[in-house]
Amino acid sequence: MNSLNPTRDEFAALLEQSFEETELQEGSVVTGKVVAIEKDLAVIDVGLKVEGRIQLKEFGIKGRDGDDAGVSVGDTVEV
Repeated sequence: MNSLNPTRDEFAALLEQSFEETELQEGSVVTGKVVAIEKDLAVIDVGLKVEGRIQLKEFGIKGRDGDDAGVSVGDTVEV
């Protein structure tokens, strides 16, 4: 396989493999990276299709309207 230009079948196989590797159960704890802080939310990239948004209060933090947010862009967190 040419990794820079996979065929349709190779791409389908790689996509299916990626789904098998990231199979999560509800309630699983995963490690993610804070990619943005939006008002009282932390935007977290855990390597899936979409980023998650978690209220800062879930981290025991008041948010931008209160004291220091406590998490910063680039921080690694467990969610």
